[in-house]
Amino acid sequence: MNILDQLHWTSGLVPEADCFAGGVTTDVVECRSAVGVLFLIFRGDSTGGTATGVVTVNACDDVTPTTTSAVPFYYRSSTTFDTWGAWTHVAATGFTMPTGDNQMHQVFVPAAELAANGYGYVQMAITEPVNDPVDAAVLIAVIQQRYQQTTTTMLT
Repeated sequence: MNILDQLHWTSGLVPEADCFAGGVTTDVVECRSAVGVLFLIFRGDSTGGTATGVVTVNACDDVTPTTTSAVPFYYRSSTTFDTWGAWTHVAATGFTMPTGDNQMHQVFVPAAELAANGYGYVQMAITEPVNDPVDAAVLIAVIQQRYQQTTTTMLT
């Protein structure tokens, strides 16, 4: 199997000039048949240079989500071009992104962490403690889905 086929990418938050305004949550993704989920936060220019944001992860019971529970996860950051910090395990309270522009943050949630709490879906939440518009987007990769998606068509 091609290693790239082991990542199923989808959008979590589309690129926007004030992406984290008032606090946001990504789309909910299913990961019951996967190894885990990787979120990629890509931040560009913040208007006042004070933008941070507290990142947490919610285990969800369905795609609505009807019930959520904050869970621990792993993250690492790149605050300078192509230099990544070490993976850090954090509690369910999350981590605060540092101030500044042009940063990337990876958030990894093992599916086993969700299953241990009785959940099969996940979403990421970002709260904005200071109102500082920042250009940003979030991508989501479901890692090593056990069941590959099939394409359906009306053509026969």
